[in-house]
Amino acid sequence: MPPLAAVASIVRTGQILAARMNDALAPFALTMERYEALMLLFLSRRGSLSLAKIGARLQTHPTGAADLVDALERHGYATRAPDPHEPRTTLVTISERGRQIAAEATALLNDRQFGTTPLREQELVALTEILRRVRASAGDAASA
Repeated sequence: MPPLAAVASIVRTGQILAARMNDALAPFALTMERYEALMLLFLSRRGSLSLAKIGARLQTHPTGAADLVDALERHGYATRAPDPHEPRTTLVTISERGRQIAAEATALLNDRQFGTTPLREQELVALTEILRRVRASAGDAASA
């Protein structure tokens, strides 16, 4: 039963990590998913991405991406408007407040090691490599 035990352990660990991250992000009115969307904008060259690109990068349905952006807008972390070069495309742009929150939330998550305690650095590197092989076999980007 090693495959079943491994899968059950990975799934449960994912739940634990998500809960830890959501708890840490709650004071910022962020969830793990909202944080990921905010960081996509924060790390983008121009601070803007199309709504479709956000959905594709997060591997979520367009409706889910729109819901995430709705939440970011509600808190003043991002705005959306028609793309001036492609009027049928919705462009989402991080606000200055969004940049500030992204930096603060990331600092907190780094301080909490993204919820990975009690693992040590070399264990995290080994675990990442093992899981990278599974992800690569499913077509995920090799560097992720």
